[in-house]
Amino acid sequence: MGALHEGHLSLVRAARASTDVVAASIFVNPTQFGPNEDLAKYPRSFERDRELLEREGVELLFAPSVEEMYPAGAVTWITVEGLSDKLDGRSRPGHFRGVTTVVAKLFHIVEPDAAFFGQKDAAQVAIIRRMVRDLNLPVEIVVCPIVRDPDGLAMSSRNAYLDPEQRKHALVLHHSLMRMQGLVDAGERDTDRLLAAGRAEFEEERSMRLDYCELVDPDTLDPVADISNGALAAVAAFVGNTRLIDNVVLKNNTP
Repeated sequence: MGALHEGHLSLVRAARASTDVVAASIFVNPTQFGPNEDLAKYPRSFERDRELLEREGVELLFAPSVEEMYPAGAVTWITVEGLSDKLDGRSRPGHFRGVTTVVAKLFHIVEPDAAFFGQKDAAQVAIIRRMVRDLNLPVEIVVCPIVRDPDGLAMSSRNAYLDPEQRKHALVLHHSLMRMQGLVDAGERDTDRLLAAGRAEFEEERSMRLDYCELVDPDTLDPVADISNGALAAVAAFVGNTRLIDNVVLKNNTP
């Protein structure tokens, strides 16, 4: 959606390394915002973004208008049932319906062989993968690692909303995930104990309002009772009026 940062550019570089031609789209998609969300103030920096993409060697930039993407009277939607109401979808009703509809439109218009997405939006990744499978769309979904600032904060366009103090508080998302990963490394497998430890980080950081802290299957987004086979630890929280998300795939590294 623009307001590009190193996380976005890492996707461009991954595409550049494995494909012949790279296309990028910039479109602040109104249908994935709720009525009280930040559509009007979402950061927009088109000329800067265009220059960054050009510098990275992107051959095609697709930046349509809302009217082009949503013809007057459009009533057709794509919904991935059973996944779109989990994690961010539970907190943001209708959000993933807007995401899957616009992504399907972009796939249809651009016809890419491969599409590159960031792991930071883990629920989005799971839902788009399912959509592609279910609709037999001829595109490979490539998921790239989260890009973080040196202190661990996951890069996000919405980080631009944070003042220095809020940014410091926002590190609790990463701390919560690392606390759970540390327990897994020490042999813990019980999800209740892992979640209690992750949520405790937010209880100590009163300036943050926890939305969710969950351990789920990375493909189905269903809660897991045991993480012996791995699990997605996902968190979302508000600092002020800004909602941030982060996640880590917990792995059982013990023999």
